[in-house]
Amino acid sequence: MGLIKAGISAIGTTLADQWKEFFYCDAIDNDVLVVRGQKSVGGKSSNTKGNDNVISNGSGIAVADGQCMIIVEQGKVVEICAEPGQFTYDNTIAPSIFAGNLGQSIIDTFKTIGRRFAMGGDAGVDQRVYYFNTKEIVDNKFGTQNPIPFRVVDRNIGLDLDTAVRCNGIYSYKIANPILFYTNVCGNVTNEYRKSEIESQLKIEFVDALQPSFAKLSALEIRPSALPGHTVELKDAVNEALSKKWAELRGIEVVSIALNPPTVPDDDMEIIQDAQRRAINRDPGMAAATLIGAQAEAMTEAAKNDAGAMTGFMGMGMAMNSGNSAMAQNLFDMAQQNKASQPQNGWKCACGTENTGNFCTNCGSKRPENGWKCSCGKVNEGKFCSECGAKKPESGWKCACGTENTGNFCTNCGSKRP
Repeated sequence: MGLIKAGISAIGTTLADQWKEFFYCDAIDNDVLVVRGQKSVGGKSSNTKGNDNVISNGSGIAVADGQCMIIVEQGKVVEICAEPGQFTYDNTIAPSIFAGNLGQSIIDTFKTIGRRFAMGGDAGVDQRVYYFNTKEIVDNKFGTQNPIPFRVVDRNIGLDLDTAVRCNGIYSYKIANPILFYTNVCGNVTNEYRKSEIESQLKIEFVDALQPSFAKLSALEIRPSALPGHTVELKDAVNEALSKKWAELRGIEVVSIALNPPTVPDDDMEIIQDAQRRAINRDPGMAAATLIGAQAEAMTEAAKNDAGAMTGFMGMGMAMNSGNSAMAQNLFDMAQQNKASQPQNGWKCACGTENTGNFCTNCGSKRPENGWKCSCGKVNEGKFCSECGAKKPESGWKCACGTENTGNFCTNCGSKRP
């Protein structure tokens, strides 16, 4: 038994009458995952009593975009088609596979699970046609009832903190392997199988998969506040965590995740923010500015002193004479020295490392080529090459006559540069 491609056209009464029986499926709602095929008996059919459990030789079967059709005989999958079009059923040929966009995995599964033989060319006692919704199943909401452990690492400021996050959002999935879904999930459904029948189970397993997935992202030193910007990495990590339960057992895979900003306990967030504020003062210039700002604030408070402004200023003067002003000046001097000692023409890599060469010393990324490249090969940002002194070439322009120029007048027709 097998399918022969008959053509691609719209399903209609005239087309259906060309076959003995015609099996088709109307548009499948987003909430429906599997539906049993509808049978239309034509004038050529010998099966006029309408036995839905027998497919006559020469019957027509239609498959639409976003659908996958399987024929089940005696509870076993014997045919599969994921390509849109019309097909003729022939029980005298070997089983056929039209994998469509489902790829090699569905072929491998069919060889393992599907039955690869016919019953002597005769129809089995029970045959059914099922259509699977292979479109993206969207708007599946999730939320973490319990906090998920998350390690916050920021080597730039020496932060390494174990905390916990709560998050919510929506995800989408699709049936990537209908054979596995039929075999291990829905089975011989009477009419249709809706996503509500498995929704709660999928949600629980999805939230459970967030814990190892967040652990992978924290290992990449991604902060909790930055998680919504790394949904692609999160989707890959979730699919990896769910591979046993979803991909290999049910034939389902996660397509996308939309994540709201996770929340961190207030105490832990205060620790993180305090560490970030303190890290600013590692720069001598910022430390000096912080000290000067504190002195200015002290002057403001001194003016409000209950014992009189002069008393407040006297106390502040004693504090300043104790060395705060000199300390601030020393910090400013140190910042200037650091700036002068830094190599020129440095650049900052995407990983946060400051570099001077052509490759990052931390991750090996190549230096982005900003500015202009001289004929000697040196990349510059100014008007002259820092290597050979050549002047930066003027940006070119194309004249209305079609000539490429660099000066203010066209070398062909003399027109002025616009």
